[in-house]
Amino acid sequence: MEEEFFGMPLIGDRFPRLEVKTTKGKLVLPDDMEGKWFVLFSHPADFTPVCTTEFIAFQEKYPEFKNLNTELIGLSIDQIYSHHKWLEWIKEKMGVKIEFPVIADDLGMVAETLGMIHPGKGPTTVRAVFIVDDKGIIRAILYYPQEIGRNINEILRTIKALQTSDREGVATPANWPENERFGDKKIVPPPTTEEEIEERKQREAMGEIECFDWWLCLKK
Repeated sequence: MEEEFFGMPLIGDRFPRLEVKTTKGKLVLPDDMEGKWFVLFSHPADFTPVCTTEFIAFQEKYPEFKNLNTELIGLSIDQIYSHHKWLEWIKEKMGVKIEFPVIADDLGMVAETLGMIHPGKGPTTVRAVFIVDDKGIIRAILYYPQEIGRNINEILRTIKALQTSDREGVATPANWPENERFGDKKIVPPPTTEEEIEERKQREAMGEIECFDWWLCLKK
């Protein structure tokens, strides 16, 4: 039975349970992705120029996503036959075989649930991206207008940063891991008690961390 949601799901919410029809068969999300991260991204329509370039770009980066234990899932409000024909066209004309599943949301139920339809843009999805972790929790949501293709490297960077934050208990600075001033160093969460402040100063003296003040410290 599908979970009931009121309004668009937010960062930190569990991804709503959805039974979907895809080019790879039926899936139940997020159940069938248990233990894996996944990126669900919507595109306005099959056989459109920007969407075609995005699918090629996602496929070319697919091995990098898989190295991060992350699967890709596309979606648009098109029938399954349209998806298959479009993916066939991409393979024949562009020499790229799309290996990840694409949801056929021809009734628009998934798009409505996830807030992917802009009322001023007609019955097509915006370029939404949901990054969901291996526990089924939504960790990031990105939205792009229909006219602008997505930066796939930024989606990869976001996943790397989230996984690093989970693993090491840190935050990441702007443009990490290629910050112009700090490089790939990570931010140590600021202390909240006097004891933690003193401990922070001791760690700096031992060379474990680099601090500009007690509230702004970094580590390799």
